[in-house]
This record gives sequence, structure tokens and C-alpha cells, in this order.
Amino acid sequence: MLNSTIIEIDGIFLGAAILLDGPGARRFYAAHDSVRSLHNEILPDLTALTHFVARQFHGSRAGRAAP
Repeated sequence: MLNSTIIEIDGIFLGAAILLDGPGARRFYAAHDSVRSLHNEILPDLTALTHFVARQFHGSRAGRAAP
């Protein structure tokens, strides 16, 4: 592991983006149940990974908010 970046959305720690060898690809290490299905997903850069995780997180919160 070369480097990692915490992914936090709305003040909630969701996991870490781990820099892989190569041109900047990142692997997601999920730490929150709402994004557990994304564990070990690899995306080409930190921005793409952060947006991907945020969509999953916000989608799971919207699903729980319905009465």
C-alpha cells in the first residue's frame, strides 16, 4: 500500500481509498454498512471513487428515510 485517503460523507466515515501501484487507481476499503457492497471496488482515480461511494451512501439513506 502506497497511500490511503479517508472517504467521509456528511461527517460519516465510510472507508478508505487505497492507492494502488500504477497510474493512480484506487481500491475502496469499506468500513460502513451502507457501502459494504463496494468493498474492494477499484476505480481509476480518487474523484471517481469518492463520487461512486457517495452515490451508494446517499441512495441507501434515501431508502431508509421512507416511512
